[in-house]
Amino acid sequence: MKIYFESLGCDKNLADSEQILGMLETEGYEIVQDEDEADIAIVNSCCFILDAKQESIEALIRLAGLKNTGSLRYLLVCGCLAQRYKDEILQEIPEVDAVIGTTAYEELVNILNKLVQGERCVELKPLDYLPKDEYKRMITAQSFVSYLKIAEGCDKRCSYCIIPSLKGRYRSVPMERLISQAEYLASNGCVELILVAQETTLYGKDLYGRKSLPKLLSELSKIEGIHWIRIMYCYPEEIDEELIAAVRDIPKVLHYLDMPVQHANDRILKKMGRRTTEKELKELIGRLRTEIPDIALRTTFITGFPSETDEEFEELLDFVYDMEFDRTGAFPYSAEEGTPAASFDGQIDEDVRESRRDALMELAADIAFDKAAGMTGRVLEVIVDGYLPEEDVYAARSYMDAPSVDSCVFVKAERPHVSGEFITVKIEESDGYDLKAVEVL
Repeated sequence: MKIYFESLGCDKNLADSEQILGMLETEGYEIVQDEDEADIAIVNSCCFILDAKQESIEALIRLAGLKNTGSLRYLLVCGCLAQRYKDEILQEIPEVDAVIGTTAYEELVNILNKLVQGERCVELKPLDYLPKDEYKRMITAQSFVSYLKIAEGCDKRCSYCIIPSLKGRYRSVPMERLISQAEYLASNGCVELILVAQETTLYGKDLYGRKSLPKLLSELSKIEGIHWIRIMYCYPEEIDEELIAAVRDIPKVLHYLDMPVQHANDRILKKMGRRTTEKELKELIGRLRTEIPDIALRTTFITGFPSETDEEFEELLDFVYDMEFDRTGAFPYSAEEGTPAASFDGQIDEDVRESRRDALMELAADIAFDKAAGMTGRVLEVIVDGYLPEEDVYAARSYMDAPSVDSCVFVKAERPHVSGEFITVKIEESDGYDLKAVEVL
């Protein structure tokens, strides 16, 4: 039978989706891109925040309609929404034939066999289970860049976050499995490997008794074909001297860290369940920039957390102004049911949360625009993402830019290039967040 697969949410979900698709293809199912051609539709869902939850629900409702009007026979949902709302899904969307939790996707083939026999299925495994890596991943996006999920779950339990109750405790993927998977990705054209997890910095502590991300970076850097290694989701309190040295000294590891900070006021940080103070954050950022002067720091913030005062928000703005992050994202606080923060006193009106987000992002944009303007004249290595024929330029990224979330370098070139190729460019000017460049021959 033919399967249409829809992957929603974060890059960690995408890594899971590629594992699932590889399993289904190995077992003989045909994967199709058009939902109207499918016998089976599977949604790998997300529900981290309200918008992600709504997107997943809308996808299920749209596909449920095909069971009445098209050739679709079975509709399955897996991932976070399935884990969190299994009963509600089965009750409210009767067209759904199977609900599969976050740690149970290995059972998909068995579940599909049961559906053919007329059973409706709910499959959940203990949250502490770590799915095996028995099938080769199907590469679904650009083959030259791949996400390597190095751990599952989280032990931090920030007061606003539902992830631990959906994904379980922190479980590192054994290093040998990661190296094998990275070698496979490299053999299929991956040149930029992006390490992801709910938290990457704690990698290995549960398996090896100590944080082992530096060791993993060293081993991954030995893989032929991998040219760039990028690290995402680093909790600031876990960034130590060994990790800083690895980022500084291993040539393939980019001078880039994604380090979600979330706030700067000590009272709000404590209510969030974060484990740093403003002073510690400033010291860490200073140390990173001293040890790695060209490091690009990406971060995210939450605005309008319960009881955040105008003065505490102004303190956050002062922090953003002083720290001059290279890349910044901000999100208005979302009260997720089942989290401690959802029951806190002092819930803030949505319009205030959003206006504070807008003010922070306006400041962050001013900083980013100034930094982009200061790049004029720099010579950089960039990776080509694609060609834009209307403008006759190549869309590329520097080491400072993760795909989908950061800026672009638009390159004029005298010779043709292919996606995934590394070229040297000289920055001529900036355009807001983005840069314009010419190839250096």
